[in-house]
Formats: sequence, structure tokens, C-alpha cells
Amino acid sequence: MNNTFLYIITVLIWGSTWIAINYQLGGVAPEVSIVYRFGLAAIILFTYCKFKGLTLQFSLRHHLQFFLFGITLFSFNYYFLYSAQQHINSALTCIAFSMIMFFNVFNARIWYGTKITQQVYVGGALGLLGIVTLFWPQISDTQLGPETLLGLGLCIMGTLIASTGNMLSMKNQQMKLPLIPAMAWGMAYGAVFMAVIVVIQGKSFNFDYTFAYVSSLLYLTIFGSVIAFASYLTLLNRIGAHKASYASIMFPAVAVIISTIVEGFSWSTYTFAGLLFILAGNLVVLIRPKQQLPSASFSEKPTYEAEQVSIDQTEMKTQRL
Repeated sequence: MNNTFLYIITVLIWGSTWIAINYQLGGVAPEVSIVYRFGLAAIILFTYCKFKGLTLQFSLRHHLQFFLFGITLFSFNYYFLYSAQQHINSALTCIAFSMIMFFNVFNARIWYGTKITQQVYVGGALGLLGIVTLFWPQISDTQLGPETLLGLGLCIMGTLIASTGNMLSMKNQQMKLPLIPAMAWGMAYGAVFMAVIVVIQGKSFNFDYTFAYVSSLLYLTIFGSVIAFASYLTLLNRIGAHKASYASIMFPAVAVIISTIVEGFSWSTYTFAGLLFILAGNLVVLIRPKQQLPSASFSEKPTYEAEQVSIDQTEMKTQRL
């Protein structure tokens, strides 16, 4: 699919899943809801792989990679994010999670030596300014209590773990592991691992048969897990973590609108200004500068591939001479 289309899908779906997660909280423990969500998503993906004839046979080394990939991107991170929403509203959780772009920028540099352009720094700074502006009423509130601080702390922890999962997804690509089977095994391992945690904690695998819980579970499974993750991880491998993860900074634009309708979120000057900064940062990060090589554009692959092609062409010319 076109990268722009994948980006829009990711933003719209994950910007809306925050409110769906709210309907998962209550009678069913967050850990149990995670098991249901990613267990169902894994079944869907395994079925798809069988139908399409995609291989599901991998070595023990690959399964270890899938396990680490699964517990960081489909298990622990969501446990912390689900738990955070028991203390803060969906808009604040979404805004806090938007910090994943900055974690990805630094992790990509550490893990893979990815060079970050000035364009990304400027866009990221605008995005951060937008997030701070959106969040300013809560930051400046002198009555910030332990509930809000706990919720933000849990969200940041989940974001850090999710960023590690992003790096492991890029490692899957380097190891030439197919995306959909990798997602299937990763989600399966994430669900099984979280199920073990539930058993250790002594919690029961109960179920909420209300329309709100079942419909939100199906939405999170099909759209929030299968479709959104396939779109995002494809984008991650094509344009790099630093650009793909800017989608997370766009989530508040969707989450705030939904929170306004469902939770009565009140807009202020900070809301308008914050969203404008976020949109401006989005344009800076994703739009190709006039003097930049086509390989660095939003619609092409990461820069290092273009550099390798240039090197290969130079060597061919040298051999001819």
C-alpha cells in the first residue's frame, strides 16, 4: 500500500483506540483483556497465513526473537497503558504515549546508528511543543495528585517498552523475517506470557458480555491490533522509526475530538495551539525538502538503501574504467 495511506490508517485507528480501551476497564482485569485481545488477533493472523500459504515454520533462534518482540510490543507495554487509563483520561494517556517518537529517535541511534536529520529534530521539537501546550493545563495545575502522576508514570513506562518493541521489529526486518507471520507469533507469545502473569497473580479469566466490552474488544482486536499494527510496522520498515513514529504525535488530534464527544473534554486556547504545533511538526517531518534526495521522502525507503545503490553504481563505473 501507499505509505501515505498506511500513515493515515495508523493515525485514525490508534487515535481512536484510546477511548475503546476505556470500555475494557472495569469488571475484567487489564491483563485478562490483553490476553483476549492479542490471543484473538494471533488466531486471525495464523488463519490468514494458512489461507495465503505463508510459512509459519521458523528456527528456535527466530522464535526467541518473536518472543522478545511479542512481550515488548503486545504484552508488557499494553499492560502499563491499560493500567494508566485507570488513573487518567484517554486524551492524557494518548498525549503521554506520543513521546514514543523521541524514544524511537534515540533508540534507533543507539541500536542501529541511524542518523537523524535536522528536519526530524525541528519537526520533533514542534511536536513536543504541541504536546506540552496541549498538556499545559494539567502541567500547570498545582493540584496534580498522585493519581495523575501514577497514570503518567505507567504510560511512560509502557511507551519505553513499546519503543523497544519497535526496535525489535526493525531487527525482524534485518533478519528477513516476514511481517505477518512475525506478528502472528509475536502476538501469540505476548498473549501466552500475559496469561502466565494472570495465573501468577491469582486473577480469574472472567468475561464481560456487555455490548460495550465485546464491541470494544473486537474493535481493538481487528482494527487496533491486526490492521493498525500491520500498517504501522510496514511503515516502520519503509521509512524508519523516527518518521513512522511521528504518527503517535498525531494521535492526540483524533483522541481529543473523540474525548470531546464521549468524555466531555473541554477545548481551550491551549488545545487549538497545541494541535497547530503538532500539525506543523508533522509537515516538517514528513514532507520532502526541495533539495533532498528522493530516497529520503515519505514515499520512499530509508536513506541508507539509496546510499548503497549510489556506492554500487560508483563501483560499476570504476570497473568499466
